[in-house]
Amino acid sequence: MLAAAVALAGALVYGSADFLGGLAAKRLRSIVVTAVAAATGLVLLLLAAYPVVGGEWIPADIAWGVLSGFTGAIAIVLLYACLAIGPMSILSPLTAVVSAIAPVLWALLVEGETLSWIGCAGLAVALVAVVLVGFIPGEKVVRPSARGLLLAIGAGLAIGAFLIVIDRTSDESGVVPLIVNRSVSTLITSAVVGVLALVAVRAGRRAASVFAATGARLGATPTGHADLEHATESPEPEVRPGIASAWWLAAGCGALDATANLVIVFALRLGDLAIVSALTAMYPAGTILLAAVVLRERIAGVQWLGLGLALAAGAMLALA
Repeated sequence: MLAAAVALAGALVYGSADFLGGLAAKRLRSIVVTAVAAATGLVLLLLAAYPVVGGEWIPADIAWGVLSGFTGAIAIVLLYACLAIGPMSILSPLTAVVSAIAPVLWALLVEGETLSWIGCAGLAVALVAVVLVGFIPGEKVVRPSARGLLLAIGAGLAIGAFLIVIDRTSDESGVVPLIVNRSVSTLITSAVVGVLALVAVRAGRRAASVFAATGARLGATPTGHADLEHATESPEPEVRPGIASAWWLAAGCGALDATANLVIVFALRLGDLAIVSALTAMYPAGTILLAAVVLRERIAGVQWLGLGLALAAGAMLALA
């Protein structure tokens, strides 16, 4: 029961991080937001979490941390690619569902986890909730291309791989795998930003020109999540932060995402991967709730239904 409650709380924190990342990405390039978030999360883990939680630097756990960092980078690349192709109303829920199903199948078929009938029913309800919460109403219905579907599935698998990999770490490792994960993410994203800056300078532009948002305004976190609810190619009437505020929002995104990772690691060490992964996939709920409160955005009826089912699924999985 405690693991389910913790996992659901972690999902809400993930969604809050994506909300801040989405706002920051209205002024800053998505990869810049991701790099700042990764670096901020790393600092938070090193200076705040590690002195309190601690952890042993076990070679196997360090390797799992490195692998989780690469899965996150792959997830971000595939996620941006599929969202650029669209339609988001289909591909974003598909990504979320796959990110839930992959760890569930791994847990049940590979790790041999078992669930009671109410747990199985809770997983089914959770998957329906993920689809409804992640649905973006109002988009023109377009049949997705095979390439878009494959990219969305790949993004979901990469996101789910993060949970599978982190679940393989030992209890003794504490926050060490997360520190390694953030180190890898910071290295990769900073290198990409550096290359973009070098290309800009060679083209006769200022290096800082690569910081400005271009194209789709997407926010993402180092684990591969993104602000799927508010991704768009066109200007929007809602709040658009100043450039200075955008840097702080990106840092806040990283702090919340690192906190969510800590919560999810705690949930994984309390309970089963299948239950935790299904509930973690409901992270868009935190995003749309904050959008409703802060930006006064309307929550569609289908998303309210998804939120209700998410709570029901959480209760069912808590009893599993």
